[in-house]
Amino acid sequence: MAKILSVSGSPSATSRTARLLRHLDDRLRQHGHDVTPLDVRTLPADALFGADFGHPAVVEATALFGDADGVVIGTPVYKAAYSGLLKTLLDLLPQYALTGKTVLPLAPGGSTAHVLAIDYALRPVLSSMGAAHIVPGWFTLDKDITTGDDGTLAVAPGTAEALAHVTDTFSRVLGGRTAVLAATG
Repeated sequence: MAKILSVSGSPSATSRTARLLRHLDDRLRQHGHDVTPLDVRTLPADALFGADFGHPAVVEATALFGDADGVVIGTPVYKAAYSGLLKTLLDLLPQYALTGKTVLPLAPGGSTAHVLAIDYALRPVLSSMGAAHIVPGWFTLDKDITTGDDGTLAVAPGTAEALAHVTDTFSRVLGGRTAVLAATG
């Protein structure tokens, strides 16, 4: 099926965002997709904050975006926007790094006051980078995601159903787009 890059823009090593993405990665693999995780926090800070476009880690991350058919972007919400760490990576990518890609934006946050962060902060940037299709994303309250000491993840039932729906929609759209591209390519 399709190649998917799953990007966590959280700076935290114990991030709900990253754990939620890895949970959804498993669901996408069950749909037959090849999923590659990328935790932006693991990239060298000097390369990110020094805008070192030629740094091997930045070059590799850029190549991952280039090879992907679809991209899942997860970010915690800070100050009603996506994380600065994610912004730093997006700024280092080529202007049209998402051209032809299907994108699923996801964001956990502490309050429903942040629910529009995806549409008003993240979606315009993804669009400006050439995304072919940005499927409706999903905002999840932090309280609906719990993690155990062993790394297990539990998602509240209503939230789990909604996340399954947006993930499955992304998979269907992505599968349809890659089939059309293969037929015309």
